[in-house]
Amino acid sequence: VTLAGYHSAFRYCPGGKHVAQRAGSRTPHEGTLEFISLDSHHGAGPSRRSDLESLGYCLLKWLCGFLPWSDELDKVQSVVEKKEKYRKDVRGLLQLCFRQRAIPDALQGYLQQVMALEYEEKPGYEALRQLFKKALEKMKASAYDSVDLKMVP
Repeated sequence: VTLAGYHSAFRYCPGGKHVAQRAGSRTPHEGTLEFISLDSHHGAGPSRRSDLESLGYCLLKWLCGFLPWSDELDKVQSVVEKKEKYRKDVRGLLQLCFRQRAIPDALQGYLQQVMALEYEEKPGYEALRQLFKKALEKMKASAYDSVDLKMVP
């Protein structure tokens, strides 16, 4: 899967030093409300954490067919409040989305690590990759296998 959305491309580390988090330095809520990070909602420039958070929302939507705020996209503040709530309660987010189905360990580990990151913190990319790599190995699959994604209604 390749995701591309370069409209908000941003040099987060010009000169080798991460930019400081400054709410309001960019247009708040810029992007697709359902998937943008809390940093984007607050008008802060994107960061590595922001990118991984947005990817997590995409993965969750693909697997479950909805996000807890999907039906409230016309109420921006409600979307922000729910994202803030579930950043602190990843398990609750996953239980709500997966309902009675098993929650994938890899996705839970990914979201817990991503939601715990600080704005300027460098993520443990290899550890995050390993979460999914191990899950694929357990399924006897490869990251390069074709995928037939069917969203759950």
